[in-house]
Amino acid sequence: MRFDYGYEEEKLGRNYDFNLLKRLYVFGKPYKLLFFWSVILVLSITLLDLSLPYITKIAIDRYIVPRAAPHENILKPDGKKTGYYRADLSDPAVRKLLSERGIVFEEEGSFAFIPLDEIREMDKRDIYILRKNDFKGVGITASILLLLVIAGFCLNFFETIVMEYAGQRIMHDLRMRLFNHIQALPVPFFTKNPTGRLVTRVTSDVQNMHEFFTSVIAFVFKDVFLLAGIMVVLISIDWKLTLASFTVIPFVILASFRFSGRAREAFRTLRVKIAEINSKIAETIGGIKVIQLLGKENENYDRFEKLNHENYIAGMEQIRVLAVFMPLIELLGSAAVALVIFYGGISVIDEKITLGALVAFISYMKMFFRPIRDIADKYNILQNAMSSAERIFIILDTKDTNDTRDINDTKDTIDTKDINGGETGSSVLLNDRLKFDTIKSVEFRNVSFCYVPGEEVLSNISFEMKAGEKIAIVGPTGTGKTTLLNLLTRFYEPSSGRILINGTGIKEISPSFLRSKMAIVMQDSFLFSGTVRENIARGKSGITDTEIDRIMDLSNCREIIDRLPQGLDTVLSEGGKSISSGERQLISIARAFARDPEIIMLDEATSYVDSETERQIETALNNLMEGRTSIIIAHRLMTAQRADRVIVLNKGKLIESGTHEELMRLKGFYYRLNNI
Repeated sequence: MRFDYGYEEEKLGRNYDFNLLKRLYVFGKPYKLLFFWSVILVLSITLLDLSLPYITKIAIDRYIVPRAAPHENILKPDGKKTGYYRADLSDPAVRKLLSERGIVFEEEGSFAFIPLDEIREMDKRDIYILRKNDFKGVGITASILLLLVIAGFCLNFFETIVMEYAGQRIMHDLRMRLFNHIQALPVPFFTKNPTGRLVTRVTSDVQNMHEFFTSVIAFVFKDVFLLAGIMVVLISIDWKLTLASFTVIPFVILASFRFSGRAREAFRTLRVKIAEINSKIAETIGGIKVIQLLGKENENYDRFEKLNHENYIAGMEQIRVLAVFMPLIELLGSAAVALVIFYGGISVIDEKITLGALVAFISYMKMFFRPIRDIADKYNILQNAMSSAERIFIILDTKDTNDTRDINDTKDTIDTKDINGGETGSSVLLNDRLKFDTIKSVEFRNVSFCYVPGEEVLSNISFEMKAGEKIAIVGPTGTGKTTLLNLLTRFYEPSSGRILINGTGIKEISPSFLRSKMAIVMQDSFLFSGTVRENIARGKSGITDTEIDRIMDLSNCREIIDRLPQGLDTVLSEGGKSISSGERQLISIARAFARDPEIIMLDEATSYVDSETERQIETALNNLMEGRTSIIIAHRLMTAQRADRVIVLNKGKLIESGTHEELMRLKGFYYRLNNI
């Protein structure tokens, strides 16, 4: 195993987006129906958006600026054809106006074709009579536009609700999967990965996945549909003008490819720096007393400033990429509109297209570059999400997990899946119960272990203990005493050799069942934020008030609990730091009692307390060890004198074993330890 004591994260190789998307699809699959309806809503919104400029075109060409095409029977004085306005003669007011004003016109069926020059000489009242239907048509088209805008608002509202619900559910599932997986990882993983790094994975990295599922997926569909629809409409209006305006597209594609590569690296670096900052902050908060005691605030500030500056540099690189790309897209979009105005304006003058068509064309071109800008923005989110996904899957791909489920919540008759999707369980746990209903023996057989390859902490350790036996483990600091407990609980696995319970290797026993038979009281016990009652009850689910009352007496902690403001319902801060170390020890002993374990492991549980509290703790520990197999790490050799057997370790090797009296008569290493 290689330890990572710093904050620098591993560099990632090329991880193709498609592979990551396939893995993310697993989390979105349960909500595919929601995504389906979201796509339907997006498609409807896109159709509404496409209709707005076209309705504007109709309003301009049909009602506001009627087409001034020449009529073959209407000529100017010089003999050239002129434009006309077609009036409806079925309207009596129109016929009366033409008759009274003596306006010259050509009549075809129920329509009068009036020269535009005649129209221009009329006053506003006459024009209103003549174009009454046009005014009415403008009102109708304006009403239609308003209704379409309202419909678009409603559809956007429902689409947002659907996507946000799906995104929140996916984020919930992903975070729970990641949290569950992290809980099942072995202790070496947490030695290698700082707390801040893991917090970043479960919080901000998962949040980036939410933005991906809610912002990217639906809007990519919308933008793709919108681009395709705009191209179809533009070609139908005038394909030559469409080709002229699309001459800027190759430049847009080139800019997008250049942007994508730089953006991916920028976001990767930014995710790393954020995780490193979180790790440093977590370390600072956890070690604030030591930092202040040693007067290292300035030095710690300088280290954080370096990390923060690196984060600033990474953020500025991301901004530089966006600061170049987004204005470039705006520039290309403006160039496309300029081409449309130039060529389209000439076409209007030459009467090849109508003014309404040109106005619609300009609107569509502006609309065409809006999805491109959106796609660039969503690509920004996508790259951020892919960088986070890479880091999340690094953790989920860590396969060295342990089954840490509470066996009390697992039914013997139900086959379940473990957190990695493999078969577990209930059958294994059932077999464990049948084999190890009572632990009769624990044996270390030629066990060796090293945290770092080539540097052994334990070497060929062999000893056996029977049920109910109390063994004390003594030796200098750093000789591997606590490591023995870590191996027995399977926090770590031996490098070689075996640990057996009732003659069966512990690797064949599910960790959850194995640990349900054990309890550990450490030098500095950890309590969870919550009430005292909840901390004691964490040792066993479904514990009753009567049992807690008995446990308080056995653990000798009734007096300290009664002194607390709300007794058992007093809320403790994180780690139990709101109470003294001695009080934490007594509550942790009560928690051990609640488990009713068969094996008790004590890692010098009286190291950090005063003499009076030590006596209280020793009484509680004696009650706890009564009739139970006990392993005691004894820094104070007086503790070892009360053990049934003493095992002496030095430099990772078992050098002596026997009772206190036997080892004192031997006058070896243990004897010298007692006489120091």
